[in-house]
Amino acid sequence: MSEVQKEYGASSIQVLEGLEAVRKRPSMYIGDVGVKGLHHLVYEVVDNSIDEALAGYCDKIDVTINADNSITVSDNGRGIPTDMHEKEGRSAVEVVMTVLHAGGKFDKDSYKVSGGLHGVGVSCVNALSETLKVEVHRQGKYYHQTYQRGVPDYPLKEEGTTDTRGTKVTFKPDGEIFQETVYQYEILQSRMRELAFLNKGITINITDLREKDEEGNPRSETFHSEGGLSEFVEYIDSSREKIIPGVIAMEGHRNDIPVEVAMHYNDTFSENIYSYVNNINTHEGGTHLAGFRRALTRTLKKYADESGMLTKEKVEVSGDDFREGLTAVISVKVMEPQFEGQTKTKLGNKEVSGAVDQLVGEMLTNYLEENPNEAKMLVQKVILAAKARVAAKKAREMVQRKTVMSSTGLPGKLSDCSETDPSVCEIFLVEGDSAGGTAKQGRDRNFQAILPLRGKILNVEKAMQHRVFENEEIKNMYTALGVSVGTLEDAKALNLDKLRYHKIIIMCDADVDGSHIATLILTFFFRYMKELIEAGYIYIASPPLYLVKKGKKENYAWNDDERDRLISELGGENKSGLSVQRYKGLGEMNAEQLWDTTMNPEYRMLRQVTIDSAAEADRIFSMLMGDDVPPRREFIEKNAKYANIDV
Repeated sequence: MSEVQKEYGASSIQVLEGLEAVRKRPSMYIGDVGVKGLHHLVYEVVDNSIDEALAGYCDKIDVTINADNSITVSDNGRGIPTDMHEKEGRSAVEVVMTVLHAGGKFDKDSYKVSGGLHGVGVSCVNALSETLKVEVHRQGKYYHQTYQRGVPDYPLKEEGTTDTRGTKVTFKPDGEIFQETVYQYEILQSRMRELAFLNKGITINITDLREKDEEGNPRSETFHSEGGLSEFVEYIDSSREKIIPGVIAMEGHRNDIPVEVAMHYNDTFSENIYSYVNNINTHEGGTHLAGFRRALTRTLKKYADESGMLTKEKVEVSGDDFREGLTAVISVKVMEPQFEGQTKTKLGNKEVSGAVDQLVGEMLTNYLEENPNEAKMLVQKVILAAKARVAAKKAREMVQRKTVMSSTGLPGKLSDCSETDPSVCEIFLVEGDSAGGTAKQGRDRNFQAILPLRGKILNVEKAMQHRVFENEEIKNMYTALGVSVGTLEDAKALNLDKLRYHKIIIMCDADVDGSHIATLILTFFFRYMKELIEAGYIYIASPPLYLVKKGKKENYAWNDDERDRLISELGGENKSGLSVQRYKGLGEMNAEQLWDTTMNPEYRMLRQVTIDSAAEADRIFSMLMGDDVPPRREFIEKNAKYANIDV
């Protein structure tokens, strides 16, 4: 360790600019002021603790959702420097907490790499919090400071001694800024688990003080991984059938860039690769992903050619064939990452591509030579994928041809809208012809289209690709939406240029069968049209569960609590004449009721489908729609009390 690293003090904190704009334009700094931005505040504080861990000074992080929806994050790192900042004339703690881009991560000698919004982090959290308290245990002394909407209440105070070390930050998001201020345990839980896998050896605890079990214990979990990415891949693939035993794992430095990769092949037909830079999930990929794909294709192709198996089978293989059934996680640590793309989650550093390519090429070559039986299984999987790709291409072309040859290019079952601007058009995917008929009568035909789906669509999780494109209901969805599959750059990519609706609404019955059908449709979108989810175009309708009536008064209830409240309000002491109707299906409502409750933009409740963690979504869809029953049962039993599940 260098002398400069040892002397982590106020001089390590560099100031680049002030905080003025954060409260005026919060979305520029944290993405949005909805649920996503709210949870991002937590990630920013946790990232500071992770930076301490990456530097080798911290191995325990505690995240607590307090009873009032404030958040506390504490670690056992060195503690933020407390001495006076020479240039600013105030404590380094106050500088870090109130000045944008102030942090040790800008001093290359303090942190080699760091996650988070590149130093914006904790000062942004402070600016967007109603109240914030920072507590520092450092060099045997205890310090604290509180803030109101980013403004300090008093200078940093030193109070007494301590035999612990670390930083503790407690903040309450500002209701003037955020549309939603209630934290969702599952979203934070997923990110903490992910961070534990990405940073092996660290222990991360998450506790929710808002929820207690019968014994009075709060909901909590501890995440710790010694295997890192290998365990991450095992976790994602836990409900899939493995083709080769064990995970292929590789780790090392190339061109001074730490690279870690873990990969595994299963018997499914989808490719699931997750890439990270400094713990940030790079949804749009980038140079590290390109390097991995290049090395994988080159190395496996070379081995397959030399084995003679390709010649014997007389098949032409492509890059896609080497990735079918592949689950992989790539993690690189880059000192100065450059991000590109629409959401700034695409890595642009050219030097990273070569580093990943080199490491993966070398280590995969060694693996194939040392494990000839597994290598043969992989080549057989590739050959099977190549044959399936040819069949899928023919089936896909039939879908595109049907669109072109049809007089309208649209399925006969579709009741289209008259508006042609996709930004104002919406389509309801409705379960069954009966509900579809009611929806057609109740809709506003100017901008609402209806596509009835017959019964349960194909479970794409267990079907080969050509079977998916041959399925009648799925073909109807492709042609109705107007999208096509396959571009010059990527044979599996979705082309959204001719997408006809920017709101695609899944509308199913509010019962178990309806939930199953909605999950089947969502699985299809996740596996074959993920771009639509990422663009924010997929929604789920929320039909009411009850109609509570007394005399001429009618009110709808979406859950049991609302029903009980309405019974109390309408009935009071006198319950005579009060009736409660339980809707089992959409078909039980007439067209006017369906419009009033579920389709009218003024009153309906739509839930937008988002992907907070692609890896976790992948695991859950695979587990829910796969063959392995025990993990599915365990998931439902564990989560039933935290979700509105109708049994």
